[in-house]
Amino acid sequence: MPPAARDADPARADELADRLVARLRAGGRTVACAESLTGGLLSAAIVDVPGASNALLGGVVAYATELKHSLVGVDARLLAERGPVDAEVARQLAEGVRARCAVDGRAADLGLATTGVAGPDPQGGHPPGLVYVGIASARGARAVELRVRGDRGAVRRGAVVRALAEALAELDALDAASVSD
Repeated sequence: MPPAARDADPARADELADRLVARLRAGGRTVACAESLTGGLLSAAIVDVPGASNALLGGVVAYATELKHSLVGVDARLLAERGPVDAEVARQLAEGVRARCAVDGRAADLGLATTGVAGPDPQGGHPPGLVYVGIASARGARAVELRVRGDRGAVRRGAVVRALAEALAELDALDAASVSD
């Protein structure tokens, strides 16, 4: 199966979500999601896993640009200057949702975010298939740029698969850092 098709494969998302929930539960860790492009698909993939209630704190679907600021805390100037399809926006979404979904004063251990253009038309000068996945943890925040081929559904599913894979990679990094401390 070509990489683009594999990344949009719902079975791949299911497998990664199963692994993520198992890892989060085993480590007593939590996740929160801020979604634009994926419109709730990322949170749904996690919720589909039995036991997810012990790992997923919550999520925000901030489809409107203004909500990225008012609900999740993305810098309004950044949104005005660059628009919602931007690596820094994804990074700030991940940081913001991690903090805003805190329970009893404890932030989520992981913040995940998706933003981009699902298509079929370009948005703000960006081509369909351009996706940014944000990931935040105690180690800091980062964003990954993707170019996903396919229709709207394939782009959105590809973003979910990559977000789940990045979450697992971040858990690996957190575990490695705790071993070296």
